[in-house]
Order: sequence, then C-alpha cells, then structure tokens
Amino acid sequence: MKPFPVFLSVVLLARNQSARVEALVSEVATTVSRLVTDYELIIVDNASDDESVSVLRDLTSESGQPNLQVYALTKEVDADTAFWVGLENALGDFVVVLDPLLDDISLLEMMLEKATVGVDIVLAHNQQRPAQSVPYRVAQTAFDMLYRYCSGVRFANEAPQYRLVSKRVVNFILQHPQPAITYRHLPLTGGFSRTKLLYDSTPKESQAKRLGESVDRGIRLLVSTTRAPMRLVTSLCMFGAGANLVYSVYVVLVGLFKPHVAPGWVSISLQQSGMFFLISLVLLVLAEYILNMASLSNEGPLYHVGQEFTSARMTRREKLNIEEVQLAASQPDDHTERIN
Repeated sequence: MKPFPVFLSVVLLARNQSARVEALVSEVATTVSRLVTDYELIIVDNASDDESVSVLRDLTSESGQPNLQVYALTKEVDADTAFWVGLENALGDFVVVLDPLLDDISLLEMMLEKATVGVDIVLAHNQQRPAQSVPYRVAQTAFDMLYRYCSGVRFANEAPQYRLVSKRVVNFILQHPQPAITYRHLPLTGGFSRTKLLYDSTPKESQAKRLGESVDRGIRLLVSTTRAPMRLVTSLCMFGAGANLVYSVYVVLVGLFKPHVAPGWVSISLQQSGMFFLISLVLLVLAEYILNMASLSNEGPLYHVGQEFTSARMTRREKLNIEEVQLAASQPDDHTERIN
C-alpha cells in the first residue's frame, strides 16, 4: 500500500503503564509509519506515579523512538483535558486522538482514507464499552439523555474520544476560551464535514471510572456548552413573577367580593406577593445578564474560515502596461522595465 502523503500527529494517553508503554508506543509507531509519509507521536503522561516518565524519557534518547514528544503532567486530570494537551501542541495536517488500551489502532487506515478525501472529522465508536459499575451506567444514561435534550448531541455515541481531525478543526477549537472542556462537542456544531465509523473490538484493559469526577465533568460540560441550565433559571424566575402577579389579583378579588375576610389578610398577602414579584423580576434580569456573559465566554467563535482560495488570475495585473527596452548592444543582459 502506498502511504498517504500527509503529516499525521498521533496523540496517546498513558498513566501508570511503565511495564508496557514501550511496547504500546512501538506498536503505534510501526502502524503509523507504514500508513503516512511523515508523522509525530505525542505521549501525554497523566501524572503517573510509577516509572512511566523515566521509560518515556529513555524513549526520546538518540537510541530510542524517533518523532516522539512527551508531555508529563504534574497532576492527574480528566482524559479530555489530558488529550487536549497533545492536541494543542500537534503540528500535523491531521491529528488522531486515541487511547492505546481502549481503541483499535488498525482502524486508522480507514480513518485516513476518509480524511484525505475532504472529511474534517472522522469519529470511531467502539460498540464494546469497558465494564463499569451500575451507578456509573445509570448516571451516564441520564447525562446522555439530558445532554441530548439540551444540545441535540448524544455525547456517548456522537462524540467518542477516538477521532481524527484536520488542522482546520484544531484551529477552530483554539478560538474557544475553554477548549479543554469543549473540544469533543464544539467541532460537531461548527459546520465541519464529519463521518462516524462503527467497529467492534475488545479493549485491551478495562479501567473503572470514578463516578464523582465524571459527574463534575458532566456538569461543567453541560454548563459550558449549552444555555439550557441558565435558561431554566430565567424561565423559573419568569414563572415566579407571573404567579405572584396572578396571586395579587386573586387577593384583591377576594378582598372586594368576599364579605368575611380575616383582618389584615389582604394587606399581608399583597405585601408578600408584591415582594416576591419584585424579587423574581430582579433575579430574572440578573439571570439574563449572566446568560449573556456566559454566552460570550463559552460559545465558540462567530465564524471560522474553513478554506481560503485565491484566483490564479488577477485583472489588476493585466491592466499594467509593461514595456521592456534594451539599453545597449554592449549590455545585452541589462533591461529596464517601464510601468505606466
């Protein structure tokens, strides 16, 4: 097979894999070097507490693995943030993000075929998921339903971690103020061409995820990428203001038409409903201001130039009158250009 004439960046995530990280890197390098004419491997070590960093440092020596970059984090972060460290430092025409223990590297050839014909985002979804606890699966299902309702994207199926993106997509994500949080969701809403590949492969290792960290990540993602939570707050404020206004009218009607009313009930009820009405209005205005500020800071860029073309023919150049005059026979190689 003829290699694809592209420069490919491969971002890998590692943590506490000192015993097998060299074999994993070698396997990926062998596959990638066969597929493309030029490549780089970017390893992000997610704060390993074993000898992984030392092994990776040895791999960058003169006798080690070529085209290798290693970024060792000082503290453990979530997988999306760790992967973004490699993405924002990638130099390739295309960048592929994968976990060598969970994702199938053999699918990369098909992903490159899609990308080299003009697809900006190639997603690969493994239908075999690592086994997780029952509370985690319930929370994940609930989050997927909520996120789909708020943003229209099924996060687990439509935004998998394993993906290949063009440099245009990376530049687009870089314009967002919080790319580490939104890089999995944001490209899907940017109008880029994309396709999804389904495959069935048993993960090499099943890693249990912590429910508390996943819930925190989900809340931050939901708040950062959609307006739905804040819009719910403004809707509740508007409902509260309207309900108190209706209640005030009800109190007035009771005071006018009901003959036996407890002394002071009308005035106290009107006072309470009026105060709650004003509070609801104030919260509504504040919520709208917060929503506006959040939209300015969390939403992606208003536009992104995906491709740019320039005409090979310029009419302004054709209007120039260029005359070449030979100065003398003794200097046949010297010419003067007169431009009118």
